[in-house]
Amino acid sequence: MKKKVRAHVIVSGRVQGVFFRMETKRAADKYGVYGWVRNKRDGTVEAIFEGDQESVNLSLEWCKEGPQYSKVTNIDVKWNNYTGEFQGFEITY
Repeated sequence: MKKKVRAHVIVSGRVQGVFFRMETKRAADKYGVYGWVRNKRDGTVEAIFEGDQESVNLSLEWCKEGPQYSKVTNIDVKWNNYTGEFQGFEITY
């Protein structure tokens, strides 16, 4: 059985207005990760990723690059206990 993990992420840089949320959802769906992503008022993007450790790590690696027109300057990851509360990956507002 693969280890399940939860990562709470804040991504900084040019990450709003560049389809970051939509592409994050696409990456999460590709890797089979559940959770959500949203823009914050301070210009960052916040996300929760839950799933097996390898898939969450792949999602985090994707966030370090982001979509074509983004410029990620920092990614802050906090690891929490897996909860299994999500049924998919959503863009929230």
